[in-house]
Amino acid sequence: MRYLHYVFFKNPFKGIYQPNPFDLSILIPYFTILIILSIYGIHRYCLTYLYLRNRHNAVKPAGEFAELPRVTVQLPIYNERYVVERLLEAVTRFDYPRERLDIQVLDDSTDETRIVCSRLVSEYARAGVPITYHHRTNREGFKAGALAEGMKTAAGELIAIFDADFAPPPGIIHQMVRYFTDPKIAVVQGRWTWINRHYSTLAEIEAILLDGHFVIEHGGRNFTGRFFNFNGTAGMWRRVAIEDAGGWQHDTLTEDTDLSYRAQLKGWKFVYAPEIVCPSELPVEISSFKTQQARWAKGLIQVAKKILPQVWRSSEPLTIKLEATFHLTANIAYPLMVLFSLILLPALIVRFYQGWFQMLYLDLPLFLASTCSVSTFYMVAQRELYPGEWRRRIKYIPFLMATDIGLAVTNSKAVIEALIGRKTEFVRTPKYRLEAREEGWETKKYVRRQAGWIPAIELSLAGYFLFTSIYSFNMENYLTTPFLLLFFMGYSYMGTMTLLQLPLRRLASALPGLIRPRAVEHAT
Repeated sequence: MRYLHYVFFKNPFKGIYQPNPFDLSILIPYFTILIILSIYGIHRYCLTYLYLRNRHNAVKPAGEFAELPRVTVQLPIYNERYVVERLLEAVTRFDYPRERLDIQVLDDSTDETRIVCSRLVSEYARAGVPITYHHRTNREGFKAGALAEGMKTAAGELIAIFDADFAPPPGIIHQMVRYFTDPKIAVVQGRWTWINRHYSTLAEIEAILLDGHFVIEHGGRNFTGRFFNFNGTAGMWRRVAIEDAGGWQHDTLTEDTDLSYRAQLKGWKFVYAPEIVCPSELPVEISSFKTQQARWAKGLIQVAKKILPQVWRSSEPLTIKLEATFHLTANIAYPLMVLFSLILLPALIVRFYQGWFQMLYLDLPLFLASTCSVSTFYMVAQRELYPGEWRRRIKYIPFLMATDIGLAVTNSKAVIEALIGRKTEFVRTPKYRLEAREEGWETKKYVRRQAGWIPAIELSLAGYFLFTSIYSFNMENYLTTPFLLLFFMGYSYMGTMTLLQLPLRRLASALPGLIRPRAVEHAT
């Protein structure tokens, strides 16, 4: 009680403070976590610098084939009723010579998607399209298992892969094939673009997040000779590289990253070609977005456990080993973020009465390194992609930072599961073919309804940070308060929308005269 009386009723900025064991038990983990997060933030700055300095070093095709190679297009599908027709229509428009092309529909569906796919494939085949339908009675290995099964009958020396929610343009096969005139190249990865980028605020944020990945991460790594990963879709593999690296394996949830690292450790070259673009659909449902992010977070940690020992035993340069470590372990930041959230209030109390000067030269630089690197990272990507309009997207940056914080609970659970070796199935991200802002999704199949216990944790953290923000403001610590409000925004947004997005959407649809559906959608 004497301690609380001092903290809340005495002037915390007078006198000389000597830390006690309780305070040290707070400050040691506080600074440890903050330093680790700052190191990852500095890495983002370094990656941005590497991209800006080397963005003109993208690999160019070595030449043209005298005779075009045979290409197999693989389309892994699982219960994609709403988007599969768009995908099949797109791939049947490829302008690649049909005698050098075969298309495999690898369908693991258990619903009416199977009937739709089978019918469409039969119609296209009768029209002369080189397309075949393959259905498995089990999901062994999930997507990796389907791709491996398709390899058994694939005739192409090159393998292109497109997920169900993509709509590849007609010339994309030609664009990718040109790079394989270099026999050392194993993969050409194209850049994703977004069919429904302007559907909602959530979609805008997702697009900026993924733009940063494709522009800064892929560009910074590939243009400087570092390892980067195939993204599982909108790319093309050399078949012998897949086989040489050990084939598709399903002991991680990110089989694409796993195979990418194994192939690069074998000496194969990867190419990121940002001029090759492939439209895709972003998830608009908050629960699906969280599931997607958790799968990626868990998968990368699984790959880190599996691959990093091989990376560090290899003869690769130190720069490649370090970048691979930062890449594959980046999601460790999420459980650290949750721990940081829990100890932040007592840490701030202790720091307040230690004095302003210490906070200015210790805490503030670490906060800036761990947070401002995020805004720099994503704004550079927007400036590179959209020179004439990137400034209009600055308004989304606070929401993007808050959203990334709000993902911490879901992604922490995924990371911890990966660290302790808990296996879970591959959970797909449902898409609904939402191409116009006025289209709805709330009455369609695949909508997730079970929220679980995570929203309760998120809302509890939101309340905690509301109190922390008020306390910080009352203590006149105005520099820290905006950072605290980002935590409040992130946790409250994730928890509230997980619970209320679907009910609000359905209410808006049922009462169109009282509630404007577009206003509800904009809020999500």
